[in-house]
Amino acid sequence: MSPTATGILLKLVSTVAFAIMLTLIKLATSRVPAGEALFFRSFFGIIPVLIYLVSLGDFPASLRTKRPLGHVRRSVVGTVSMFCWFMAVSYLPLPDATAISYSGPLFGVCLAALVLHERVRIFRWAAVGIGFVGVLIVLSEQINGLGGALEGTRAIGAALALASAVLGAVAAVTIRELTATENTGAIVFYFLASGSVFSFVTLPFGWVVPSYTDAAMLVVAGLFGGVGQVLMTQSYRFAEASVIAPFDYINMLWIVILSYLVFGDVPTAAVLAGSAVVIASGVFVVWRERRLGILEAKAKAKSADTPT
Repeated sequence: MSPTATGILLKLVSTVAFAIMLTLIKLATSRVPAGEALFFRSFFGIIPVLIYLVSLGDFPASLRTKRPLGHVRRSVVGTVSMFCWFMAVSYLPLPDATAISYSGPLFGVCLAALVLHERVRIFRWAAVGIGFVGVLIVLSEQINGLGGALEGTRAIGAALALASAVLGAVAAVTIRELTATENTGAIVFYFLASGSVFSFVTLPFGWVVPSYTDAAMLVVAGLFGGVGQVLMTQSYRFAEASVIAPFDYINMLWIVILSYLVFGDVPTAAVLAGSAVVIASGVFVVWRERRLGILEAKAKAKSADTPT
């Protein structure tokens, strides 16, 4: 198997792991608070990550950091994003919440232009605009008319999913800044460790003693989340990010299947249509970035070959 095919396979398996994790989280959060679920996801997610780092011979050297405050900032934003996400899936069917979460990369393009001052050309801006139309289609399913925009649990879930997507995009920008000096293992480890600690902020707001079944589901969810993180990280060792990124959207397929099998949920036409628009725009953004990267590389190579 070629390295690229290996990378794609690892990415696909990671989407399965994340889909299973999310399904278990939704099952548990009907009885366990989202903040408590966040603790289990973060704490037990560390285990596969540590095993991975040890297997590479990078532990504990990979945890050294030059930017501790950068990790704190990334961890706070990422943890709040995950908390909002777990709250959202407790209110919404998984396909609906997942479709809204796909707006994250669209917000990421906007933030990359505003914060990182990256040059975003008209084609990508057009794709982002079309993608947001798809998000609005999905959101229209959660809102019963203009008068009900702030009423009902589905509207609350939609707002939380959207907040999670925005914060996730902020976290992604922070990660891009950290990768200039920090090891990937350190970024993941400190995020999960911080999430385990920060989750205790929600302790006064109703943590419960979970049943054996709920505790088992939450532990397994954390382990699957960690395994998914490791597989995703490994996938980028074998293939370029621009090749791997579009396969994020395969996650919707597993979510739809698991949501139907476990909860009996069937996505509506609006959710499917909106998801298709968002996914298509996201794939176009990735394709466009890859295309521009190839053109820039060719331009640099040509410049280097030109005699002075």
